[in-house]
Amino acid sequence: MSAWPEDIEAKAGSLIATFSKRGLMVATAESCTGGLIAGALTEIPGSSSVVDRGFVTYSNDAKIQMLGVNTATLETHGAVSRHTAIEMVRGALSHSKADMAVAVTGVAGPGGGTEEKPVGLVHLAAASRGGNILHREMRYGDIGRDAVRMATVRTALEMLEEAAEA
Repeated sequence: MSAWPEDIEAKAGSLIATFSKRGLMVATAESCTGGLIAGALTEIPGSSSVVDRGFVTYSNDAKIQMLGVNTATLETHGAVSRHTAIEMVRGALSHSKADMAVAVTGVAGPGGGTEEKPVGLVHLAAASRGGNILHREMRYGDIGRDAVRMATVRTALEMLEEAAEA
C-alpha cells in the first residue's frame, strides 16, 4: 500500500512508463517540497532507469552551490520567484545527466508569507535539454503546509509531462 494519493501515484507511474519507453532520464530540484517529487517518482517500480537524481535545495546556499543559482538573482528577486525557479531547472539539467528536469520553490507555510509572496505561492519550472522552459506561478492559497506541498507535486508531475511533449 502506497503512502501517496492515488492520482499522484498514477501520474508518476505514467511518467515513469513514458520516460522509460523513450529512454529519458529526469532530475528534480526541490525547495518547498523537500524531495517529495523525487519520492513520488521513485515510489514506482522501474524508476531507477528514469530518475537520475534529485536536488533538495532548501537554503539559498544550497541553491547556489548545488544548482548554480546566481546570488544576484536571489538578492534581486528572492528564492520564491520565477527567475529562481528557472535558474534551478537549468542548474538541475547542467548538474545531471537528465534529459528533463523540474524545479519548485515556494512558501508552504504556515508562516513565512508576505503580502507580496503569500503562503501558497509556488513557482515551478520544467524543461527538457535543448527545449523550451515552462514556468507556472501557482497560488494555492493558505490551505495548509501538507496540502500546498501535495498540490505542488501534482503540478510538477503535470509540467514534466508537458515538457516531454514539447
